[in-house]
Amino acid sequence: MIATSRKYIFDFDSTLTRVEALDVLAEMTLKDNPKKDEILQEIQNITNLGIDGEISFTESLERRIRLLNAHKSDLNDLITELRQKISKSIEENMDFFHSHSDDIYVISCGFKEFIDPIVEEFNIPSERVYANTFTFDGNGAIVGFDRENVLSSHNGKIQCLKDLNLEGEVQVIGDGYSDYVMREAGIADKFFAYTENVHRDKAANNADYVTPNLNEFLFVNDLPRKISYPKNRIKILLLEGVHPDALQRLSDEGFTVELLKHALPEDELIERIKGVHVLGIRSKTQVTKKVLEAADRLMVVAAFCIGTTQIDLDAAKKNGVVVFNAPYSNTRSVVELAIGQIIMLKRSIFARSTEIHKGQWFKTALNAQEVRGKNLGIVGYGNIGKQLSVLAEAIGMHVYYYDVADQLALGNATKCSTLEELLSISDVVTLHIDDNKANKNFIGKEEIAQMKDGAMLINLSRGFVVDIPALAEALKSGKVGGAAIDVYPEEPRSNGDFTTELAGLENVILTPHIGGSTEEAQRDIADFVPNKIMDYINSGNTVDAVNFPNIRLPKQKNAHRFLHIHNNVPGVMAKINELLAKYDMNITGQFLSTDPDVGYVITDLDKEYNTDIIKELKAIEHTIKFRVLY
Repeated sequence: MIATSRKYIFDFDSTLTRVEALDVLAEMTLKDNPKKDEILQEIQNITNLGIDGEISFTESLERRIRLLNAHKSDLNDLITELRQKISKSIEENMDFFHSHSDDIYVISCGFKEFIDPIVEEFNIPSERVYANTFTFDGNGAIVGFDRENVLSSHNGKIQCLKDLNLEGEVQVIGDGYSDYVMREAGIADKFFAYTENVHRDKAANNADYVTPNLNEFLFVNDLPRKISYPKNRIKILLLEGVHPDALQRLSDEGFTVELLKHALPEDELIERIKGVHVLGIRSKTQVTKKVLEAADRLMVVAAFCIGTTQIDLDAAKKNGVVVFNAPYSNTRSVVELAIGQIIMLKRSIFARSTEIHKGQWFKTALNAQEVRGKNLGIVGYGNIGKQLSVLAEAIGMHVYYYDVADQLALGNATKCSTLEELLSISDVVTLHIDDNKANKNFIGKEEIAQMKDGAMLINLSRGFVVDIPALAEALKSGKVGGAAIDVYPEEPRSNGDFTTELAGLENVILTPHIGGSTEEAQRDIADFVPNKIMDYINSGNTVDAVNFPNIRLPKQKNAHRFLHIHNNVPGVMAKINELLAKYDMNITGQFLSTDPDVGYVITDLDKEYNTDIIKELKAIEHTIKFRVLY
């Protein structure tokens, strides 16, 4: 089969550059004009009318030039400014322009005076640039344009391309309807609506392809490009009202992101997960084995919270899906709430507040105590427990802690050898333990009996770690003097009705799982988790993954990267290296990390290689997932 030759016709404004050049020129020439903003808006409106075909291009050009008040001497500054405004993905893919310059043309209704110097750096010579030219008066003022130039007339691009009489498949890449008309007229074979800088509905709705960046265009045509897979093709689904900063960060990176405010039940998620590469959730969405098996493209599950019990981590790993969470981002928020609850409980603040709301005045020191000098028992001395330890000590509390792991005490905190020891000496017990299923009813009837009479209990960790009926009974009997509960064994998927047998009990603070729900925490999570997602998608890094071998990779330098995930059985690594040797691959770096279930091999190689190896690497027995990055 003989390969079809192609010619590529690029627009200039808002395609090769991020801006409309005449708008930039107007910004410069009108900077001291008191009506600057008004005139600029008028110029932009006229520009859009011309691009969308609502007025003739000739009329658009005439009206804009009259408003510019520009001079020949302004053009050098304009060129300098435009060099700083090359479209991001265009700049990333200069190799394409240099290697295919013989097949690239610029047809623009802009002006050669500023286009030629810019595209010269793309290796596109002046003779393949078709654009208007300015006319000047004797003093160098820009007064008009060459009316003999076909591009100064309405739909002049059609005639310009027709006159070129190009052979082979002709593809037009531009942002406006004025670019599409070449396809409509039948003299171009394909039109790509370029939306990296501006999305014009009229152009996009008529396009053969909508290309949000040059990588997408190059991918569709199987041409050399900066990255192996266009990021706009990577679909991210964010559930449960994840902070909008996460949506913004991931969208700015180029991914296609959808945000839903609620959790999805299993059957709905099974349908929605198809075609999704990254799933972002909080605590309510259940990512079950069935969901993971239905996911045909899933690479990452990102928990925008601390807990991961809502995710079947083993099933995720077996399907080559990496899970990230946010173990640190909301630590301060949880700790501050715990401090507040300790004080509120010890002072019986909620009881006094309720009385006032009911129209009763009951000023008393009964059951109101300072926290200074009291014993705080922290169960779980991890990130939250340790920070709480420091703050509690700062307000005068004596801190004791218990943890199944060996943890170094901070400040004057005292380690307890057993849970019973801690419970027996604490005036307030606060729980900060993980979501291990073995922790169910960690505090039950027996443990409550070991607590000091009248002690307080706080749970900001996991709902299932406290036996709620046993706690309710202890509160009613006075064994427990008060409680603050933020998490529950069963929680609704969305806001609405909720019942618990703790409701209505005296000196009990009930909150709807808001320990980490502060604006600051959610912003931090919306920064931390997307970084982990992007790091894995873009480079293969798995640092801080919950269910996967952790590996920190060096930055790729002029290399392709093979990422191979496989079942951790003997012989797989040998087969990988056998194939690399068979194809004479020049390896610049190789990295391996394993756990008892999976192996993760990353191989960096020189760019030049036989791509047949990819099919063979995917076919190795026990392969779970394979991808190429560059």
